[in-house]
Amino acid sequence: MKVFLTGATGYIGSAIATALQAANHEVSGLARSATSQEKLRSHHIQPILGDLHDSHSLIMGAQQADAVIHVAASNDADIATHDRRAVEVFLSTLEGTGKTFIYTSGTWILGNTGDTIADETSPVNPTPLIAWRTDIEPLVLAAKERNIRTIVIRPALVYGHGGGLVAMLVQSGLQQGVVQFVGDGQNRWTLVHVEDLARCYVAALDHAPSGSLFIAADDRQVFPLSVIAEAASHAAAVPGQTRSQALTDAQQTMGVFADALVLDQQVSAAKARQVLDWQPQAPSLFDELKGEAYAIR
Repeated sequence: MKVFLTGATGYIGSAIATALQAANHEVSGLARSATSQEKLRSHHIQPILGDLHDSHSLIMGAQQADAVIHVAASNDADIATHDRRAVEVFLSTLEGTGKTFIYTSGTWILGNTGDTIADETSPVNPTPLIAWRTDIEPLVLAAKERNIRTIVIRPALVYGHGGGLVAMLVQSGLQQGVVQFVGDGQNRWTLVHVEDLARCYVAALDHAPSGSLFIAADDRQVFPLSVIAEAASHAAAVPGQTRSQALTDAQQTMGVFADALVLDQQVSAAKARQVLDWQPQAPSLFDELKGEAYAIR
């Protein structure tokens, strides 16, 4: 299958591209620059020059493919507007074709779950950072009525290969001599390894019914933030050196990102395991932190 992937040069997107190729899918990717084009070519990915602001490049990528996987985000002040416009362009282009469109959301859309283990049927209560996705998810899922095979994936917090929010904790230890985290550290993060997440996208592409929503999480990887920070301190060679930062102080420098970091979440990926026959199998967070992935560079 020919798959057009936005965000193919990014942390999650590059892992998805590798997993797609391993499953014998042909990948094309959106490239914002000549450097990105060369990077994609070096990984045997056909580059399509453009970005999320360029409707023509999105249309061309979708028309040339059998499926579209949308992972990219503009990560600027207009992220919500750009994301919605990109989704609308893709849905308009794919309408009536029966082709697949996979949209990337996230478990932060659920807000605090506390001691309740949330799943795909749980009500949404989004943290402000990603609140716009509450409108886009149903827009995508409803497009199955427009003869598009639509799928939404909500990744948990991603780790692995030296990336994700865990890398931010390790970097704070490297730069400041102490791993700083927001809040009291008792809130739980539910995690998923980037390789497992990538395989979930491939499984959804190959097996998911139209109009499907899936949480992609490793149910075994649920830890209080303070425990993750402690492990990150060892990876940063400052063992045991951690420090909490009051949410109000963090909001002054991080804005609404700070509110997302203190979410207390437990989520279930039982649906993905059952429907997609997907099983997390990558190294645990603590194995990654003890190994080379987050080693001092």
